[in-house]
Amino acid sequence: MKELLLGNAAVARGAYEAGVRVVSSYPGTPSTEITENIVKYEDIYAEWAPNEKVAAEVAIGASIAGARSMSCMKHVGLNVMADPVFTVSYIGVNGGLVFCVADDPGMHSSQNEQDSRHYAEASKIMMLEPADSTECKEYTKLAFELSEKFDTPVFLRLSTRVSHSQSLVEICDRENVDLKPYEKNIGKNVMMPACAIKRHVVVEERLKNIKEYGETSGINTVEMNGSKIGVITAGISYMYSHEALGDKVNYLKLGMVYPMPEKMILDFCKKCDTVYVIEELDPVIENHCKALGVKVIGKDKFTLLGEYTPAMIKNVVLGEAPASCEAIEEDIPARPPVLCPGCPHRGTFYVLKKLGLTVSGDIGCYTLGAVAPLSSVDTTICMGASVSAAHGMAKARGAEFNKKLVSVIGDSTFMHSGITGLVDIVYNKGNNTVIILDNSITGMTGHQDNPTTGYTIRGEETKQVNLITLCKGIGVEHVVVADPFDLKEFERVVKEEVEREEPSVIIAQRPCALLKKVKYTGRCKVSDNCKKCKMCLKLGCPAISWKDGAVQIDATQCNGCGLCVNLCPFGAIEKEDK
Repeated sequence: MKELLLGNAAVARGAYEAGVRVVSSYPGTPSTEITENIVKYEDIYAEWAPNEKVAAEVAIGASIAGARSMSCMKHVGLNVMADPVFTVSYIGVNGGLVFCVADDPGMHSSQNEQDSRHYAEASKIMMLEPADSTECKEYTKLAFELSEKFDTPVFLRLSTRVSHSQSLVEICDRENVDLKPYEKNIGKNVMMPACAIKRHVVVEERLKNIKEYGETSGINTVEMNGSKIGVITAGISYMYSHEALGDKVNYLKLGMVYPMPEKMILDFCKKCDTVYVIEELDPVIENHCKALGVKVIGKDKFTLLGEYTPAMIKNVVLGEAPASCEAIEEDIPARPPVLCPGCPHRGTFYVLKKLGLTVSGDIGCYTLGAVAPLSSVDTTICMGASVSAAHGMAKARGAEFNKKLVSVIGDSTFMHSGITGLVDIVYNKGNNTVIILDNSITGMTGHQDNPTTGYTIRGEETKQVNLITLCKGIGVEHVVVADPFDLKEFERVVKEEVEREEPSVIIAQRPCALLKKVKYTGRCKVSDNCKKCKMCLKLGCPAISWKDGAVQIDATQCNGCGLCVNLCPFGAIEKEDK
C-alpha cells in the first residue's frame, strides 16, 4: 500500500517501521511535523523536551539503555544540542541513534541559513540526505541500521522543501526490534579524558569503514546518460537538477553527504568533460571535490544565498533561459508576516513603543514586534538571548540606560533557555526587567504544548510549571501578572517595574488568539465619532486600514478581540456582538 506523505511524515513512518522506541524533540520549523507525526504511533514514546540539548540527551540515554531512539530539530536547534552530540560521537550507540536536522535555505522561518553538513564533518558523524518522501522513509530506516552496524549516531539531513513536499511512500509493517542488552562499560560510556582519548581512535577507524561502505553500498548512485556534462548533487538539489536538465547530463547523486566517496567521484569525473556541483548553501561537496584535485564548476556560477530553482540550474548548465510560461513578468508584491488579529503581543509592543523603551527581543511570533508600525524590538539574536543580552547591555551602559530597557521572551522560549539568563541577572546583581509573554502555548511553530501549559505532547495532563513560583525561586522578588490588552494598567506596570533597583518580571498573560479555547465574539466597527486621529493604526492590526480618507475595519479579518476599542481615545470604535 502507498500513501502520499510529507517528507516529515515519511521520516516519522520510517522511524516507526524501524522499531524506534523513544523520540524526544523540541519544535522548530521545518522539522516540527516529524515528532507531531510520531505521536500517531502508540508504540513509540514521544515527548517535547524543554530544549534541543535536553532532547538529544534523552535520546542518547535511551540509546545507551538499548533502545532505538531519535531526536529532531531545525538547524539552529542543532547549535543548542551540539555539546552532547559531539561527545556521543565518541561514545557511539547501543540501540540505533538518529538525529534528524532540517535546514532552512531561504530563511523562511529562521534567523540564519547555516549549513548543517558542517556539523557532520566537525563531529565526525555520518550524514544521510534524502531527496523525496520515499527516501525520507527509507533513509530513516537505513540510518538506524547503519547506526548499529558502525556503532555511531547518524544525522538525517532534511531541508524545507524536502520536509514540506509530498510524494508517494510504500507503507510497510513495523519491525520488532528488541532492546539491546545493557552492560556497564566505563571505557565506552564515560567520556573522561582517559577514556575519550581511546575512543577518538575508534572514531577515526570508524570513518574509514564508513567511507568504504559509501563507495560500494549503493547509497551513492551514478546515472550515466551518455553526456559529456556531469552533475554531482544531493537532496533537493538533485530533484531540481533532474527537473531542469533531465537526461541531458550525467548524475552522481550523493545519498551520504558525510563522509563523501573519493573513488566514485574521481571515476565519475573522468567520464565527463565538464562537471557541475549543484548544492544549496555552502560549497561542501565542491570543496571535497577540489580537495581530490577534481576541476568542478560550483559557487563561481551558483549562489551561496537562498534556494535554487530549476530555471536557475537550467540557465547555468545549459545556457537556456526560462520558457515564457515559466517567466514572471511582473514583480510579486511583498507580503510580510504580521502579528495575527487578536494577537496578545500587540498590546505589549504598543505600550513599549509608546514609552520609548529599548527592547531586547527573542525568537518567536513576537519577533514581529520589530515590524512597522510597532517597530518596538531592538535586537533578536537567538533563543533566550533577550534576557542575557539585556543584562550585558545594562552592565555596559549603566543604571540610567537600564531604566529604559526591557527584555521580552515567550513562555516556551523562557523554559527553553531564558531561565539561565534570569539566574545570571539575579546572581550578578543586575536590575533588569524581563517581560514573559505568556500566550499559553508554543505559538510560532504551530501550537505545541510546553512545560508551562500543563499538557504533554499527547494531550495528557501533567504538572504545570508555575512561572511566578519559578521566578521567585530564582530570587526575583517582584513578579507581576498583567493583561497586555488592559493598556492603561499594563503601561502603569511597565513604568513601575523599570524604575526598580532590583530584578523584576512582568508576566504579560493572555492566550494566543488562535487557540480553540479562545472565544472572542463579534466584530469591531468604526462609528461616526471617529476623529481620524489614526491612533488605532499604530497597533498594526491587519484588520484596520486607512482607505478613502477614513479608518476602516475589515470584518473578514477582525475577530472581536477589542484591543482597538480599548485604545481609541474618543470611543469611536464599537464592538458589535454578532
